[in-house]
Parts: sequence; structure tokens; C-alpha cells
Amino acid sequence: MNDQQLLRYSRHILLDPIGIEGQDRLLGSRALIVGAGGLGCPSALYLAAAGVGTLVIVDDDEVDMTNLQRQILHREQSVGRAKVDSARDALHDINPGTEVIALKQRLAGDDLLEQVAAADVVLDCSDNFATRHAINRACVATRTPLVSGAAIRFDGQVAVFDSREPDAPCYHCLFPEGGESEEVRCAVMGVFAPLTGIIGTVQAAEALKILAQTGRTLAGRLLLLDALGMEWRSITLPRDPGCAVCGEGALTPGPWALAPSP
Repeated sequence: MNDQQLLRYSRHILLDPIGIEGQDRLLGSRALIVGAGGLGCPSALYLAAAGVGTLVIVDDDEVDMTNLQRQILHREQSVGRAKVDSARDALHDINPGTEVIALKQRLAGDDLLEQVAAADVVLDCSDNFATRHAINRACVATRTPLVSGAAIRFDGQVAVFDSREPDAPCYHCLFPEGGESEEVRCAVMGVFAPLTGIIGTVQAAEALKILAQTGRTLAGRLLLLDALGMEWRSITLPRDPGCAVCGEGALTPGPWALAPSP
């Protein structure tokens, strides 16, 4: 770590649970963020500002005017641009020391598995069940920690699924594929702008703790927020022994495909 980095990250280094060793881990780490929207924007902002060495941001969508109410990396002049390109430019302005790899595409098959395997942590900032299940299967297969977030209307949730831990649940244990309620989207249901920032920054905090190897993460717990009443709840998540993804006798996952992640 050079003198400029020591100064830039001094407020982290002053924290005993992080210190120089933890900050060095952040500088040498790689995070995969799926979705450059309401959750991905604040997550990416704090990961870049904190000094995560490489951020890979995946999204095949373009910025439109309705995004600007909550997707804080994008500006009005970004309308029509690829979200990943808009995000990359904004993050470079915040911290040019973080390498940002912008992938405007849908990951599928070996490409998805390769990106997940190369990451030290994956942040699921998508907004649909198909994408979430695809990411979960890849994370379980590669034993890559997954930080999952969701926000709709005034309700948000965050969980960490860490397959490196014995008896850890996966996303499928919580939401079995095919058993979800009807898909809900911001375009139809609406979303409270600050809610995406709150959930996205909690995702960033969990990812940073994983990367710095410090603190207790949300692994095995689901954190729920009712933003209208500003009330938090925490629910313990047990592993499902019969889970088709992580349980005993689980089928080998694949192929994987990512749906769009506005």
C-alpha cells in the first residue's frame, strides 16, 4: 500500500477489525455485481470508494428517465447509454484506483460460471427470480459467497448465502425455484427511492466484511426492512436438507442463464 492509499483509506485502517491487513485484502479483491440499477448503484459506489480492487458489473440494459429517481450512479445525460458504461465512468471519478470491468450482456453457461468463479464475492442486485436462481446455482457450484438484496414498494430484504460454511442455506432453500409468488417489478409496483440505497449499502457492507474477513455477516439470516414504518426484522434461515441445489443428493447445476437485470 502506497502513501496515497494509506491516506485515502485511513479511516478504514483506524478500525481495528479492518486495519492495514483488511484494507490490503480489499485492494486485492474482486467483486461481481449483477445489475447496475437501484441496488447495484449504491453497492458499487461504496465498494469502489472502499478500495475494492476490481469490480465486474453486468447489465444489458440502458439508462432511461425513470431510472434517475433511484439509480444514483446515472445522470440525465446518461439516458440512452448502457448502464454499465455510465456506472464505470461514475465509479472512475470516485476512485480511479478501482478497476471497473463493464459487461453489457446476459451471462449464460460457462461465461456465468467463469465470472462467478473468478469473484471473491457476488452481489445479486437483480430484480427477477430467474436471474437470482441462476446466480445462486453458480455460487453454490463454485462455493462463492453471495450477497442477495431485493427492494419493492416500501419493503426490502438482504441475506448472505455462503456455501463455504457447513450447513449454510442457499437462496433456493429460502425461495424454491418454481414456488415463488407472482413476479413483481418496480415498473408496475413502484419503489421508494431511498429504500434501494439502504438495501444496496447493506449489501456493500456485507460484501466488504466478507472481503476483509472481519465481523459477523448475515450468513444464515434474512434481514427485512419495512421502510414505511422504518422497522427491521431478522429471521434465521435454516438449510433445507432436501434442497435441489445445495442439499444432499442435489443435482449438478447447469446450464446457467441470466435474465435481464434492470
